[in-house]
Amino acid sequence: MPPSVKLVAIDDTPTSLELVRESLQQEGLAIFTASDPEEGLDLIFQEHPQIVLLDLVMPKLSGLEVLERVVEFDPAIDVILMTAHYTTETAVEAIQKGASDYLNKPISISLLRSRVEKLLADVRKRQRALELDSELLETSRFEGMIGRSPLMWDLFARIRRVAPHYRSALITGPTGTGKDLVAKALHNLSPAASGRFVTCNCSAVVETLFESELFGYVKGAFTGASADKMGLMEFAHGGSLFLDEIGDMPLATQAKLLRALQNQEVTRVGSVTPRKIDVRVIAATNRDVQDLIAQKQFREDLYYRLAMVELRTPALAERREDLPLLEKFLLDRFATQFNKDIHGLTRRAQIVLARHSWPGNIRELENVLGHACMMAIGDTIDVEDLPLSLRHQERMVGAAASGNSHESAEAGESPVSFDEHEKGLLADALERSSGNQSEAARMLRISRDRLRYKMAKYNLR
Repeated sequence: MPPSVKLVAIDDTPTSLELVRESLQQEGLAIFTASDPEEGLDLIFQEHPQIVLLDLVMPKLSGLEVLERVVEFDPAIDVILMTAHYTTETAVEAIQKGASDYLNKPISISLLRSRVEKLLADVRKRQRALELDSELLETSRFEGMIGRSPLMWDLFARIRRVAPHYRSALITGPTGTGKDLVAKALHNLSPAASGRFVTCNCSAVVETLFESELFGYVKGAFTGASADKMGLMEFAHGGSLFLDEIGDMPLATQAKLLRALQNQEVTRVGSVTPRKIDVRVIAATNRDVQDLIAQKQFREDLYYRLAMVELRTPALAERREDLPLLEKFLLDRFATQFNKDIHGLTRRAQIVLARHSWPGNIRELENVLGHACMMAIGDTIDVEDLPLSLRHQERMVGAAASGNSHESAEAGESPVSFDEHEKGLLADALERSSGNQSEAARMLRISRDRLRYKMAKYNLR
């Protein structure tokens, strides 16, 4: 079993590194050391440790400069600065820049062990919390939906209760809240689960074709009707028909749908012979049905027929406690889809997502995290990987997003592919570092080995 916690020590004094190795060695802790600060940064980018021990005075890069790079890479890493030249001003500056602690040299072994043990305890608590989150995610799944908020538990319970019995149902709620998943859950838990689940997007059907689309037609019913055609209601016989955005259905078609629901039979266009059907109808809309009825755009009798079972999907803003679960679920899905090793979100990225109002609900969250997973070069989603609109909110919490190629790629008139975007980022970093691979890797928050691999992939020199 691999060590659960990683620690990187960076010090230009070999005896200090040996002291760290000997005094902190224990089961479950992997210790990596570097006497060169640039090599140490490479180790951090490659191993992604939870704890970093850092000498303050080193050649090439000072401890405070390395600290800034580490915090930029992942602000969740705990950094302990060590120095033989203690000053109150330096200690305060280190803490302000993100250091967790500040120790004087020569370091007391008992003090070092005590401070590191406290950090190890915190790290293991966070790891256990992540494990619990994974377990919670598994227990919070219901028919393709994710939720543990009271609103979602209530929705899941209502679906379980009505699924075995309903003949028609109406699902309401804002756009992007998963009404289609609720419809599929009703079907899957109903006695019609072995039958077809047929979807009709009412907003995409031309008004003059609605009747023939739903009920079918016979040969010769109109110009172009060269053969009999089965409608969607017949096609869904023995199963369920999902009428998405039913608020866009014409009034004339609503009247015929009501008759079909009442009699459980359809008459094809151009025919006088009704056909018996056995179909469950689930309708959904993001519009206020009572307003539509008041405006004479929706039949009140059809509403009462459908709304014998009415379910409402809550907006994401009403169930913010589900946001971390949804983030984990979507990141895992996109990491697999894009074949990338994404561990999660940095704390500042989580803050940006938590502050957002999510007017587009789950669909918007899916879009944001899919974009972030595509843009990320490292293994952690940070603020600059998020879409430009959300990065403006990151500036509001005080950490300005870096003005790099991420923004220029989004500001361009024509979209670029993921490979083109990644190649552009690599080329830009190499150009700004004058070809210095270590510096370019630090800019991109990846290891030199990863940089060289990607340079070879895109034939960059």
